[in-house]
Amino acid sequence: MAHGYNPQDVWQPNGRAFSQGVIQGPGHVVHLTGQVGWDANGRVVGVGDAEAQMEQAVDNVRRILDEVGGVLDDIVSMTIYFLDRTDLPAIQRVRSRYFTEGTAPASILVQAAGLVVPELLVELVPIAVVPPERFRRP
Repeated sequence: MAHGYNPQDVWQPNGRAFSQGVIQGPGHVVHLTGQVGWDANGRVVGVGDAEAQMEQAVDNVRRILDEVGGVLDDIVSMTIYFLDRTDLPAIQRVRSRYFTEGTAPASILVQAAGLVVPELLVELVPIAVVPPERFRRP
């Protein structure tokens, strides 16, 4: 599991689910393709609803990591692309449901002009490190 930290002498997350730094433990580095609000059949979940799309994207990440013995707490870094700044509270709500201080990944939020299809509002690009004792090849 990664260990996140937030030094007191830099700006603080103030309740948002990310860490200023993350110490990567030993294990297998897993780079994930960007995950969006597509269900298993490739249909957009929650058209017009960034929170529903973020939930679906996190669930996709969880399923991909599970395939190799990983869990969400193994994520060390995550880039989040979003379209509309007004969706940031919804994105943060979902992040706060899955990540807490000490386990939250280092993160970056990037406002984008668009994603792969017009209905998509958010995309996650995580990097995880799965400890050797849990890792299994798919």
